[in-house]
Amino acid sequence: MPKRDEWQHWGVPLEPPHALLHPPAGQPIDDNQRTMVLDWAVNQYIANGWRMESRSQTQAVLVRGDAVNHVLHAILTVFTCLLWGIVWLALAAVSKVERVALTVDQAGHVQAVQGPG
Repeated sequence: MPKRDEWQHWGVPLEPPHALLHPPAGQPIDDNQRTMVLDWAVNQYIANGWRMESRSQTQAVLVRGDAVNHVLHAILTVFTCLLWGIVWLALAAVSKVERVALTVDQAGHVQAVQGPG
């Protein structure tokens, strides 16, 4: 499991409240509990500005940021005799899209993997 401080730059704690996990000693949690833990983790990310891209019972992919609409900017650049190209280049340089995949293992631990932007 990744260390908690590895993911602090996202500002989202990855460990659910202990009240969500009540498995018998040494036993894995059931599918309903895994889903509840994932729901909790997804809600933490959504509260911090992420949006859900896809979801299954034990995995979710979340995304933050917006991609540049290159078709629109190309049309604007042509109609403004290339002047809009400066704005387009600036937007393309600063805009970024972040993705993270959250999974819940049999022990109820949330694992986050940063995906391609």
